[in-house]
Amino acid sequence: MFSHVTLGTEDWPKARPFWIAVMEVLGHPVFFEHDRGIAFGTPAGPKTFVGPTFDGRPAAPGNGVHIAYLVDSHATVDAFHAVALANGGSDEGAPGLRPHYHPNYYGAYVRDPDRNKLQAVCHSSRA
Repeated sequence: MFSHVTLGTEDWPKARPFWIAVMEVLGHPVFFEHDRGIAFGTPAGPKTFVGPTFDGRPAAPGNGVHIAYLVDSHATVDAFHAVALANGGSDEGAPGLRPHYHPNYYGAYVRDPDRNKLQAVCHSSRA
């Protein structure tokens, strides 16, 4: 549905371990990396870019904005949450069913070191 998303960081060396670990768990390869940021994904597929802002102003997370990464198992949601917390992220909602969205909605929410809100979600009834 989307081409790419871009998230700003104020401290790439601090943010890097978080992003490398989280995207590895989610199965998104490094597309390219430079000394101030990174891109995950593939040339013709969806991508996530993390780096300094284009206008040079401080990076700030959007209020009410979050990115949800689709995964194929509850175990991947669980691993996403655990590795995010182990690499400088903060908890915004532990892994679990959220039946108010639909009966099979299983997700977890975190914030990255720059306070961007991220989620891993599985819509399958398979655990």
